[in-house]
Amino acid sequence: MKDKKVIFMGTPDFAVPVLKNLIENTNVILVVTQPDKKVGRHQTLEPTPVKKEALEHNIEVFQPTRIKEEYETIIKYNPDIIITCAYGQIIPKELLELPKYNCINVHASLLPKLRGGAPLHKSIIYGYKETGITIMYMAEGMDSGDIITQEKIRIEDTDNVGTIHDKLSVLGAKLLINTLPSIFEGTNERTPQDENEVTYAYNITREEEKIDFNKTNREVYNQIRGLYPYPIAFTTLKEEVIKITESKLSEKDTGSIGEISEVSKEGLTVKCASKSIIITKLKPSGKKEMSVKDFINGRKKEDLIGVVLGE
Repeated sequence: MKDKKVIFMGTPDFAVPVLKNLIENTNVILVVTQPDKKVGRHQTLEPTPVKKEALEHNIEVFQPTRIKEEYETIIKYNPDIIITCAYGQIIPKELLELPKYNCINVHASLLPKLRGGAPLHKSIIYGYKETGITIMYMAEGMDSGDIITQEKIRIEDTDNVGTIHDKLSVLGAKLLINTLPSIFEGTNERTPQDENEVTYAYNITREEEKIDFNKTNREVYNQIRGLYPYPIAFTTLKEEVIKITESKLSEKDTGSIGEISEVSKEGLTVKCASKSIIITKLKPSGKKEMSVKDFINGRKKEDLIGVVLGE
């Protein structure tokens, strides 16, 4: 596959293993990624993880602000194939029709389930028992192209966005390299998606980060681990914003919805619409993540028991 000219388009950490495998097995002639972003107190320009990887291998990087208006640069490279993974912009029709072997996308869900930009988060938040990687042909609609191949993994109760991210990024890199020979040989499958089975995973909104204790304890538990380690679910405790980073399920079913019914070194037991959760780790505003044991150190339990979170 070293004779095939590949343009890779991706941005976050998730896409780095895919790029690494492509560099080892194909001829990556250009990497397209999002513009550098200002981060931190000093607003220092930070390159994307994909850009860092490309530059380590002396591969040219192109960072258009709007790919729909700046695609001419890519056309000049005349690639055999364009491969995308978590790029972050809609690819224009002019690029979709450009390469001999088409445009291929590495998507972090079992399409047609969870089309969109947050499939890792939503697979956990929605309570899915499994997820996976889909290698697909790109089309003008969002994640709507024909499926080439898929591979599944189970979502365990102990998983969060961080663990699923790591599992799927490695799986995606491996599955793509195993699939590319059939694409170049023209022997791959091409299965249209069943539109009746489509679900969406739009990007997480601020409102979705706020914990709603009017849901069951399982739904709240899924929300917390489905938002960790980023962007992290939150609630308020006496008007102070508290980010909740870890919890576990409880069979206790006493108190009002959102009320802290028990305080111990194990955690804060909070009533949900059905049963309770135990908050075991949290991050107070302006402070580092800590165990509830450390959080309640120096506080009176009486000042916490009966408090309703989110009010």
